[in-house]
Amino acid sequence: MPFIDVMLVLLSIVLTVSTFIAQGKIKVDLPSATSAIVKEEFQAPPLELIIGEDDKLYINDKEVTIEQFQARVILLRNSDEIVILGDKVSSFGRFIDIIDVLKNKGHENIQIVTKHEKSKK
Repeated sequence: MPFIDVMLVLLSIVLTVSTFIAQGKIKVDLPSATSAIVKEEFQAPPLELIIGEDDKLYINDKEVTIEQFQARVILLRNSDEIVILGDKVSSFGRFIDIIDVLKNKGHENIQIVTKHEKSKK
């Protein structure tokens, strides 16, 4: 078997695997804040909500509607942690929709994730 054939097979395997890896996460450009807490070890919460730059909602990397989000929140205990990651260009209205759903449920264990920015003194 020629060496070039082996290399082509290996190249196709690498390209196939890399596409699966790239599809795993939603790209979010987080806003930055000087008061952001840097966490070295981040435990996976029961619910990670992402607001994309196009205002689409994702729960644990799966796209959902606001109604599906409401149904999911009803199943959570008020003590369960919800982590919100919002793209810095997403609309504030979408963020308010999310907070409204959580407030109506009485849910208060919410963490809003930002990038840490060094103080500008």
